[in-house]
Amino acid sequence: MESVNAVGRRKAAVARVIVREGNGEITINHRTLDNYFPSSILQYIVKQPLNVLEVAGKYNILVNMHGGGYKGQAEALRLAIARALVKINPEDKPALRAQGFMTRDPRVVERKKPGQPKARKRFQFSKR
Repeated sequence: MESVNAVGRRKAAVARVIVREGNGEITINHRTLDNYFPSSILQYIVKQPLNVLEVAGKYNILVNMHGGGYKGQAEALRLAIARALVKINPEDKPALRAQGFMTRDPRVVERKKPGQPKARKRFQFSKR
């Protein structure tokens, strides 16, 4: 099997992955998963699609990540991994879709409007 590419996005984060057969190593921007995401919760989020399909030790994943914060990056990576696994084996798609891993979360930061300090906040009203 040759390598499979996929992209995942969440908020401002973009994760590009290359999935190859291997021993389960995940490398993000030339760093290990444990080093890049010290939080065990974020590591769990990243590994969810692999654990659902029980292929955690089967593939090496090389990731190019940029933008966003750590939570957005972890969820972008989860989507990218799920998309790559579906490219490898299309029969896995219903299992991943049932868990919600195939859906791109469309929520992004609302833009700041002119004449206001933030997107929805207004300047304080002064009667006099």
